Amino acid sequence: MKTAYVFPGQGSQYIGMGAAFVEMDPLARELLDEADAALGFSLRRIFLEGSSDQLRLTYYTQPAILTVSVMAYRMAIKAGFPVPDFALGHSLGEYSALVAAEVLDFPDAIRLVYLRGRFMDEAVPSGIGAMAAVLGADLQALSALCSEIARELSEVVEIANENCPGQVVVSGHKAAVSRLVERAKEAGAKRAIPLEVSGPFHSSLMAPAAVRLAEELAKIELRKAAFPIVANVSAEPLSDPSAIRSALIAQIEKPVLFEAGIRQLLRQNVQTFVEMGPGSVLSGLIKKIDRQAIVQRVEDQGTFAQAKAAILEVS
Repeated sequence: MKTAYVFPGQGSQYIGMGAAFVEMDPLARELLDEADAALGFSLRRIFLEGSSDQLRLTYYTQPAILTVSVMAYRMAIKAGFPVPDFALGHSLGEYSALVAAEVLDFPDAIRLVYLRGRFMDEAVPSGIGAMAAVLGADLQALSALCSEIARELSEVVEIANENCPGQVVVSGHKAAVSRLVERAKEAGAKRAIPLEVSGPFHSSLMAPAAVRLAEELAKIELRKAAFPIVANVSAEPLSDPSAIRSALIAQIEKPVLFEAGIRQLLRQNVQTFVEMGPGSVLSGLIKKIDRQAIVQRVEDQGTFAQAKAAILEVS
């Protein structure tokens, strides 16, 4: 039975995440020290004791989720969980997967995602961009509607995330996304919900951020993956450092193909998925993609113990 570990992205954060790990194992506390040293400020204060408004800032959210996800993974491996056959991250989560697969050192990864958050935040002035979740739409019809509205308004509105059957996220200029929300029923949507985000992520408006990220990635050594990472931009398993580097740059302005990535893993005979890090968003999406999939989580003492019992029983 093959196993894949999946790593969450932005939106899974909450104040106090990771606190259980800090209590459980000095390994987690050492990782926090490493994060604070790499960033030059106290990240632990932000996500253990700070405010939700502060944690919601992209450049704090991203390193915080990365840190908690890497905590979960390293504690799981230390406790005897098997090294996975594959890994997959959702957007930011791709960096957590790359740390797990030893492509990136943790200090390099945490500095990268902090800068990535800064670059994404600065790519589009506040109030210009928006995102919305569209539920129940036909994907082809929704894509065509995006193109139609983009032509009408001479603005950007594009598919940003293909999460699971019936759940797609669009991104672009605020007016164009608002028009899409108003007209989503034309694509068969049951609902369209504006999202509380700080920018139009995974759209072509993020091109300036991609350029800046490429410059930073050029300074960092990437190693061959210890196990394949299914890339967001292609839903293909990657191990080669140059291919991974290209995928990370493209990922900023291209859609996250999460559903396609999970289907790729199912074709690779993966039966068990373990979500490593805060929240249960990815677990829910995976069950919507394949009800037969075995899904576990590692988020706190309870989920850690439950996942350990289930994983070690079948491995």
